[in-house]
Amino acid sequence: MATIRSFGFIAQLRSEASSHVIRYRNGRAVQSGRGLVFWFVQETASIAELPMDDREMTLFVKGRSQDFQTVAVQGTIGWHVVDPARLAERVDFSIDLGNGKLRGEPIEKIQARIAGIANQAVQQYLGQAPVRALLDAGPAPLRERLQALVAADPALTDIGVAAVAVRLTNLTPTSELERALQTPTFEALQQKADEATFQRRALAVEKERAIAENELANKTELARREKLLIAEEAENARNRATGAAEAQHIEAGAEAERIRTIEGAKAETERQHIAIYRDLPPAILLGLAAQQLAGKLDKIEHVNVTPDLLATVLGEFRKGPAVIEQR
Repeated sequence: MATIRSFGFIAQLRSEASSHVIRYRNGRAVQSGRGLVFWFVQETASIAELPMDDREMTLFVKGRSQDFQTVAVQGTIGWHVVDPARLAERVDFSIDLGNGKLRGEPIEKIQARIAGIANQAVQQYLGQAPVRALLDAGPAPLRERLQALVAADPALTDIGVAAVAVRLTNLTPTSELERALQTPTFEALQQKADEATFQRRALAVEKERAIAENELANKTELARREKLLIAEEAENARNRATGAAEAQHIEAGAEAERIRTIEGAKAETERQHIAIYRDLPPAILLGLAAQQLAGKLDKIEHVNVTPDLLATVLGEFRKGPAVIEQR
């Protein structure tokens, strides 16, 4: 917006670089340009100020599809002034010379013209296809078509305005239709989720079964190994018992042999003693017996010698040497 300072019957206007100012006198443009600063007489001047920066307007259009379903289109359209002189001739951009503000609402008039062109293009596009096809295609085809239409529309080029950018952010049906359209997809997704859950549970059951089978196989293997171990221990015990019995048998045989040898030696010695004593005369045997008896007696208190005994002993002694010599 231009700044105007009044100094009595004259005033000064100072405009921004983004504004194009045109000063008229007697219906003719006497000064035109961007970012102007000049003095003027308020009683004889008429000034128009046009914005030269890019502007954006909101676009919201509701239309019917080929199958009579309501679809809403939202977005923005960017535009700017390309011919300020022509625009000033076709649209009133005059300002109040007291405060520098626009007298009317020219921006709203331009945007209303652009919105009318866009609405008509959107309505035509939506009516050419059913709602499912429109939603599947998305906003991109409509944006391209709308961009081409507003850029080439003579209603804008005639007033010196150009649409520079069209952006569509949404293309949606009504909430009820949207829910109805989402239901098959939701049910399909839910079915896939249920199938995934079922598969996950089946996989878990399969894993549990495999784990149970593995545990059973491990227990079976452990039982088999324990059985083999018990059998081996029993076999080892039998072997140890057999070995101990054989060792005892061998030891008993050796002991019996040793005893037989000793007893045999004793018997042989005894036989030899008996053989020796058998061949001795009775007198000598009697003497030896008396000798052994005397060796075993601690003391002799009484000895009775009868004449008959003495005679018999003396007789034996007298016969002894003769018998020995005969042999």
